[in-house]
This record gives sequence, C-alpha cells and structure tokens, in this order.
Amino acid sequence: MDTPNFTPGSLNITDPRSGRPYFNTSLFSPEALGTLGTARRRFFSGPGLNNWDIALLKDTLIKEGMNLEFRTELFNAFNHAQFLLPDGNVNNATFGRVQAASSPRIMQLSLKLLF
Repeated sequence: MDTPNFTPGSLNITDPRSGRPYFNTSLFSPEALGTLGTARRRFFSGPGLNNWDIALLKDTLIKEGMNLEFRTELFNAFNHAQFLLPDGNVNNATFGRVQAASSPRIMQLSLKLLF
C-alpha cells in the first residue's frame, strides 16, 4: 500500500457528522511513481468508539421445576454514533471523509419457559 507525501501542519480534526473532511486533506499529496511518500503508516486514528451493551434478566418461579425467564438485550444501548474510518486513498474524491457508521441501537426481547 502506498503512503502519500505529508506537509507538516495542523490536522484540524473535525466532527465526522459535518460532511466535511475529517482532517485537513490539503496537507497530503500523492507520492511520485515508484517512491514512498513522507507520511508514516498509521498516521492517526479515526473517530473513537463509545459503545455500551446491556442485558437485563428476570427469572420468575411459576411452580417447582418450572421457571419463566424474561430477557432484554441492548446493543449500543445509548445509541452513540459509531463512525467508521475516513477514506485513506489520497487519489479518491472522498479522501478524508467519513462515509459510514456502524449499526444504531439494536434491542431484542425474549421469553423462555424452563421446565
């Protein structure tokens, strides 16, 4: 994988929700053919994660040897946006833009009879 040339300066990290590039893309340019660019690999990381998964469980005794289990599971319980990494290809028109996010909150309920 090729690495672009990097001109030192402030990356000016922005909010991925803005639709603008996540970082200052003018600091990067394609490298000359057959050479490696001046930017180091894994230069910086993308937007962070804030993900909470929660499960609640309630067992109810119906009679001896018979239980009813109610379960609620929430994935990304607080519904924080989990943005994916920005486009890292300096030759793309979408270079530096965050194009997608992970799934929103997912909730499931279950009821199980144990005997």
